[in-house]
Amino acid sequence: MLSNADAATAAPLRPIFPLHPVAPEDQPKRATSRCSSCAMRAVCMPQNLTAEDFARVDAMICTTRHVKRGDALYRAGDTFHSIYAVRTGSFKTVMVHRDGNEQVTGFQIVGESLGLDGVHEGRHNGDAIALEDSTVCVIPFGQLEQLCRDMRPMQHHVYQMMSGEIVRESSLMLLLGTMTAEQRVAAFLLNLSKRFRMRGYSSAEFVLRMTREEIGGYLGMKLETVSRMLSTFQRKGMVAAQGKQIRIVDSESLARI
Repeated sequence: MLSNADAATAAPLRPIFPLHPVAPEDQPKRATSRCSSCAMRAVCMPQNLTAEDFARVDAMICTTRHVKRGDALYRAGDTFHSIYAVRTGSFKTVMVHRDGNEQVTGFQIVGESLGLDGVHEGRHNGDAIALEDSTVCVIPFGQLEQLCRDMRPMQHHVYQMMSGEIVRESSLMLLLGTMTAEQRVAAFLLNLSKRFRMRGYSSAEFVLRMTREEIGGYLGMKLETVSRMLSTFQRKGMVAAQGKQIRIVDSESLARI
């Protein structure tokens, strides 16, 4: 008879069956990378997963997709199959009004998620467009649901992701509804700075992959206003800007605006 330790070693990992169909382009392929060895796992995954937990996650996330700059990861109305984690590059999410005008609803950088909007009705309600050549890890939602039932840390992590979406939407409403143009641009730069710092990158110097027009679309401002605010910050010695390269010189003054 096997000892408890031997039985634990010999027991196969529970299989993961998809509860939702997986889109053809996201069908499992030979894994090129694993969550267990990914440098960004501390950002994308719960902190207290065991080796066995990671083995199950690796079995689930066995597909990556490459999205060229300007191409869509998904479009509004597409059937919801999976959520995505940005592995390299960056994205913008966009909703199109009935008159054809676009509203940028967010910018996603390395380690952040995309696609949670599709959970509600089974279809995506906006477009996700690559701001540069990018790669995403594909997370089939049906398999993720099963993992959440078996792994409490993963369940809590998904709750945190969904809560983060609610907080982000509330912050955008506050940004658009109560702040001046100067405050909006300052808050935007400080938010990006914080997110880069959380991912191990420089919080003081980074590249804006989005255009000034796209920033304006997100902040509810015209391109000219965004450019004028950045010039004002530079003149006051709070930032240094050269093209898309931004260096935050005085974050405290930015925060006081």
